[in-house]
Amino acid sequence: MPEDLTLPQGLIPDVPPATPVQPRDAATVVLVREGGAGLEVFLLRRVLGMAFAGGMSVFPGGGVDRRDADTSVAWAGPEPAWWARRFGCEPELATALVCAAVRETFEEAGVLLAGPDATSVVADTTEYADARQALVSRDVSLAQFLSEAGLVLRSDLLRPWANWVTPAEEVRRYDTRFFLAALPAGQHADGATTEAEDAAWQRPVEALEDWREGRRALLPPTWMTLAELAECGSVAVALSTALTSDRTIEKIVPRVVRRGDSLCVVLPGDPEYDGAAGHLDARPGDRLERR
Repeated sequence: MPEDLTLPQGLIPDVPPATPVQPRDAATVVLVREGGAGLEVFLLRRVLGMAFAGGMSVFPGGGVDRRDADTSVAWAGPEPAWWARRFGCEPELATALVCAAVRETFEEAGVLLAGPDATSVVADTTEYADARQALVSRDVSLAQFLSEAGLVLRSDLLRPWANWVTPAEEVRRYDTRFFLAALPAGQHADGATTEAEDAAWQRPVEALEDWREGRRALLPPTWMTLAELAECGSVAVALSTALTSDRTIEKIVPRVVRRGDSLCVVLPGDPEYDGAAGHLDARPGDRLERR
């Protein structure tokens, strides 16, 4: 993790909670496609005034809804037990995580990882525009939408990628499972969500360069995922990398350290990790640099 990757102002309160907040389960989907110069990733720039990660460039995703655990959802691909083994959780939670991943991708990007049967996928999502808004407003659940539309959730279009937990110092915490998915043929990622002010496809190396030049603000999990994808080069390599037998997904819980006037995160294995406080004694008035 680069030392100049600092946390955005306001993410860590002046006085962190005495008892860390229980993380909320969440799902994030890293959408990729093959561009003219190799793998591209879909990034949303969150609205600046949002309570969590405002102004940051992120992947589509969000918190798990209780109805995401509905086992009546039509399902094709690896079963919840398989996902549970990969993410180290119970099958019930694995069901909710996969459903949340599909739901959030549709809500925030307009990309629907579902099809009429186990071997096909929707090529044009425009006819489901009303259902998309109903999902956003929570008027319907994912299971209800898929049932009424005669669609099957395609869990085989997703790949397990990572598991990041928000540091204990933050007041809004998430236990987020990262999924990888290729943009289905014929579909278009639009980023038409009120939570984002900008959306774009970009090569990972270019997104990281924009961060270095101050044109993008990235949280550590996003930065790390972009760096990993930059090493893959193509969608095919990225998808196969996610399923290699020696690749394990461990829960990553960063810790916060102070470097001068800035707050940064360190990861397990970093020399500073074990010595980092469980929750930082942040001093009011300290300046948090933002990149």
